[in-house]
Amino acid sequence: MKKTVIALLLFCSFFSTLQSQTYIKANVLTALVLIPDIGIETSIGEKTTFQFDVMASFWNSFDGKHPMKFYTFTPEVRYHFKEKYNGFYVGAHIGADKYQLQKWNYWESNQYEDGFGYRLGATIGYNVKLNEKFNLDCFVGGGWHQGFYHGYYNDGTPGRYDRAQNYNKSGEWLPYRGGIMLSYKLN
Repeated sequence: MKKTVIALLLFCSFFSTLQSQTYIKANVLTALVLIPDIGIETSIGEKTTFQFDVMASFWNSFDGKHPMKFYTFTPEVRYHFKEKYNGFYVGAHIGADKYQLQKWNYWESNQYEDGFGYRLGATIGYNVKLNEKFNLDCFVGGGWHQGFYHGYYNDGTPGRYDRAQNYNKSGEWLPYRGGIMLSYKLN
């Protein structure tokens, strides 16, 4: 997995040198709860950009009993209505994730999920130009998440709570991304 992430970042870095505008980004809102969300966005057309971001939670738990570890990888193509990096935009993405967490409808139980998944979705956002080097990117997004996981107990009970032979599967429509990215122009 590490080799794939490094290869994608190198590809994005190489591709970005061919373009005139590239921004590195960090999500201010997720940083407040110590969940880093960093990205790179580069121009690929007159009104289109490509963004790749990685978000990770290294928390074993918020309260000592509910796991909250996850990693998400999201490549996205964005169309800007006015001009790139200024004003409204829409984006389409497909992403992957790895997680060990308790689903929202299991919060009152002693069960959690350990698995991986993929996401297909859309983002809507607005870029505010602060000056020649800095932007704020305010966005929300969501879509279809398909998860493949093993269900375990978080109270020490041995074994799995689910009865699936291999992986249990779960698909949901979810809002799963959002925030305010502080963006810095590289070139």
